[in-house]
Amino acid sequence: MRIHQIQSPSTPRRAPSAPSPAPTAPPPQPAPPSPRRPLTLALLVGNRGFFPGHLAESGRTEMLATLTSNGYDVVSLAPSDTRYGAVESRDEAKACAELFRAHRDRIAGVVVTLPNFGDERAIAETLRLAELRVPVLVHASADSPDRMGIDNRRDSFCGKMSVCNVLTQYGIPFTLTTRHTDRPGSDTFRGDLAAFAGVCRVVTGLRRARIGAIGARPAAFKTVRYSEKILEASGIAVEPIDLSEILGRTERMPDDAPRAQRTLAKMRAYVPTDGVPDAALLKMAKLGTVIEEWMHEADVTVSAVQCWTALEEFFGVVPCTIMSMMSDDLMPSACEVDVCGTLSMYALTLASETPSALLDWNNNYGDDPDKAVCFHCSNLPKHFFESVRMDYQAIIAGTVGRENTYGTCVGRVRASPMSFARFSTDDATGRIRGYVGEGRFTSDPLETFGGAGVVEIAHLQELLRFICARGFEHHVAANLATVADVLHEATTRYMGWDVSRHR
Repeated sequence: MRIHQIQSPSTPRRAPSAPSPAPTAPPPQPAPPSPRRPLTLALLVGNRGFFPGHLAESGRTEMLATLTSNGYDVVSLAPSDTRYGAVESRDEAKACAELFRAHRDRIAGVVVTLPNFGDERAIAETLRLAELRVPVLVHASADSPDRMGIDNRRDSFCGKMSVCNVLTQYGIPFTLTTRHTDRPGSDTFRGDLAAFAGVCRVVTGLRRARIGAIGARPAAFKTVRYSEKILEASGIAVEPIDLSEILGRTERMPDDAPRAQRTLAKMRAYVPTDGVPDAALLKMAKLGTVIEEWMHEADVTVSAVQCWTALEEFFGVVPCTIMSMMSDDLMPSACEVDVCGTLSMYALTLASETPSALLDWNNNYGDDPDKAVCFHCSNLPKHFFESVRMDYQAIIAGTVGRENTYGTCVGRVRASPMSFARFSTDDATGRIRGYVGEGRFTSDPLETFGGAGVVEIAHLQELLRFICARGFEHHVAANLATVADVLHEATTRYMGWDVSRHR
């Protein structure tokens, strides 16, 4: 056994997919890694006795070097454990499965590599016996036209089809590489590996997600209703707390409490607060401290917060900056108790390892059919802005007074490629459904308030018709990275959700 510990990989790219069988209910999974935590992959090397054994030996070494050089921890059989550290027989499959089970709390995915044809039975048996229920990437090494003699011919091209056939028979979903065969050190495979790591983070994270629901949804926002039971079927727990408990704890906290003062200092360092009353800043700091302490107590890392208009009327601030800070620190927080919006943000954050925001599909942009204005009032993470400052919430101010609405993050979303996602629970089918896609935020001129940007998406009108026809919400999660294919692979193949990929 060899275990290598190194740094986490770079932002993933597209992971091509393969047909998968109907998903089966997963067993309990390990706690999700922090999006920035190094990822552990299991390496499963295939071998077949009447093909050159030295290819299995060198192929394992080459793949191991690729994984470790790209920043992954690896769990793999050693050559002293089985012949070449590969699997071919039932006994070798049992030995490898035992090793994988011993590290199942660490393993987020399995890389199957075929340096030669490989034994499809042993590979499938290993995965069945290990019972990891994690994503599986199937790789086959490429032959060289000048090395096709009996001593060097791989036939991995053919063996990969047999492996995929038997995995399908066993009901084990898997992911394919861009090229049918490829060298482990190629740029293409390194991209596939990075994308697969994103799939692993999303699947592991979603299956053990714990979302804090702070307060009741605003009465007027029926669009954010959801089913806790449907989420629970995918391993996603919702931990609620009444807003009165949060506000009660906040009122009891002394103004000079050291922990509140620390939060206040972080807020001032996070965003310019010129013109914001000190009393409002202190209220925000105490509120943020209480929310942080409750999330630690409840063991939740993402949240959805009641806003309209109880906090403004009865406490005198908006929670936007506090939520922005959490999202910027890769702990997504959505407003209006949009739990499924938070889930959508979290999936994007897991895929990209960068902050996500929740936005409204809000306005057309002139006569351009492929452009729209995405807006919130806002709690967008600082990561999204060209520049940002704290201000008051212009929409609610007309109802509850400007002095009660300080705390928004105001600025223009910077030009960048972007991905978008929306997941929802569908009571009629008992499933989670959604859509994902990609576009870009532009630098087109826009004069408005809050946090806003102009987004350009190919065939946007088709997407908008799809959203309306299928009854999706006006909220959408966004991320400044291109990870739609990673998200689609993770949610459809491994989570079993009904998710459309907009192209």
